[in-house]
Amino acid sequence: MTRGNQRDQDRIKNQKKAQKKKTANSLSGTQFQQKKESDAEIMRRKQANADASKAGSDKKK
Repeated sequence: MTRGNQRDQDRIKNQKKAQKKKTANSLSGTQFQQKKESDAEIMRRKQANADASKAGSDKKK
């Protein structure tokens, strides 16, 4: 009964995958908020650098 075995194997594989998804976020509320704010600050810096380099390249033309 090959198909039955395959079904069992797929069920085990999917259970492991679902278990990993459940434990993906291990941060508490305050830690999550701090990480979110620091990520936002990093993205603002990157955007400012990109805008500055774009403005610099526009001046050269």
